[in-house]
Amino acid sequence: MDKNDAILVTGGTGMVGTRLVEQLQSAGYTNLLVPTRKELDLCDEQSVNAWFDRNRPRYAFLIAAKVGGIAANIADPSGFLADNLKIIVNQITACHRSGVEKLLLLGSTCIYPRECPQPMKESHLLSGPLEPTNEGYALAKIAGLRLAQSYHQQHGMKCVLPMPCNIYGTNDHFDLSRCHVLSALVKRFSDAVANDTEEVVLWGSGIARREFIHVDDVVDGMLFLFEKAADGEIVNLGSGTDVSIAELASMIAEETGFQGKIGWDTSRPDGMLKKCTDVSRLHELGFQASVSLRDGIRQTVAQYRTLSGACEKSLDDVTIQKSTRRVA
Repeated sequence: MDKNDAILVTGGTGMVGTRLVEQLQSAGYTNLLVPTRKELDLCDEQSVNAWFDRNRPRYAFLIAAKVGGIAANIADPSGFLADNLKIIVNQITACHRSGVEKLLLLGSTCIYPRECPQPMKESHLLSGPLEPTNEGYALAKIAGLRLAQSYHQQHGMKCVLPMPCNIYGTNDHFDLSRCHVLSALVKRFSDAVANDTEEVVLWGSGIARREFIHVDDVVDGMLFLFEKAADGEIVNLGSGTDVSIAELASMIAEETGFQGKIGWDTSRPDGMLKKCTDVSRLHELGFQASVSLRDGIRQTVAQYRTLSGACEKSLDDVTIQKSTRRVA
């Protein structure tokens, strides 16, 4: 990519998109197109086509998606399927019709079957039924990557298809109704310490295993693959190691200073019991994740405490202002 090429980043205000834009800007790219939701409704085909006609990006990083943790997926399976299908199909078809030279579609390892052999290889795609708790999201992602591959095979459009494992880190959000497991645990244990809570009860049994990758490694990996792997083949993007949710909870409890009891609500689902990627292809191409899980957790705890401290200060200021108005 040349420094003045028009480069589209959808989802540019999310965790991955924000870090990607920052990375591109620091590398000297000056023509970044980062439309907000108000500027570009990705669920509206006409709006998407009109935007592409006006702006004509040469390259596109398609990051935008409706995302959430297990609770959000269970609560709204139709939304996760329908909205993500619209977002993905509208973006990819607009890229084709407007002449985008190369696109990257950010996927997810939830595309692999529930009973997938471990570690999960790219070749395991569509080899069995999906995990029911996030089937809608997974189906949309599978449809998107197949659509991108079809444009590559039929029309020669270059596409890069990284499949990251569980992403966490800088600019993550901590809304328990829709956040993912690591940020949810950081919030739960940090709040428990702040409120002197004696027990934190978590969903499931704790035996499910997950693989995590820091957002900085995701962005570095995406940019690496954008230059190295435009052949339309999916590439797992992960660390290649996993931990149980119980182990993760213990690590986060330690980092937050929580010394109470950790309980488990086994009436709640565990989701897919094991989900670790085979990163052989990624390593063969020349990329490896570098942020350790322990360091990433430490950074995320610090970020949450900064955010929650700022929120408390803001609430205190509001209280003081109201009190002052009453006195006056």
